[in-house]
Amino acid sequence: MQKKKWIFLALLLVIPGLMFSVSCQKKLVDASPEPVAKEEPKAEPKKEEAPVAYKAPGVIMQEDIYFDFDKAILTAASQDNLLRKAEWLRENSDVTVTIEGHCDSRGTNEYNLALGDRRAESAKAFLVDLGIGASRITTISYGEERPVCTQQNEECWAKNRRDHFVVN
Repeated sequence: MQKKKWIFLALLLVIPGLMFSVSCQKKLVDASPEPVAKEEPKAEPKKEEAPVAYKAPGVIMQEDIYFDFDKAILTAASQDNLLRKAEWLRENSDVTVTIEGHCDSRGTNEYNLALGDRRAESAKAFLVDLGIGASRITTISYGEERPVCTQQNEECWAKNRRDHFVVN
């Protein structure tokens, strides 16, 4: 009887200990410092000759916005881009947009899906604050599943940390 108690106690301690010490391998995150991005000089906006009722979305809406590593905060360049998108959306009030949130390949799938969602929601909130109806904007996160670049370097990862806009 005493022997059974010791075996039961040992199993009670050993099994949870093994469960906590053995787990799935996590993806490694490169901890090297990111290079500082240089700001490019801004070109002066071109004047349009005649207003058009419906502008093709290829120019304005197809431009992606980009994020810093592990962030969902809009950069100044992203905010400028979203201001132009909001103006286009005001001119084309019958159009709806889907914002796709994307991440680079570092981090777990679950984390990157959540980060992509936060990025897409951040852009949506900015557009809604500018007066675009929330019902016209949907968001989806693809995490790291749809990269535009597959190399394993900072330049490529930076291209994948983005929101992509699809005009419906």
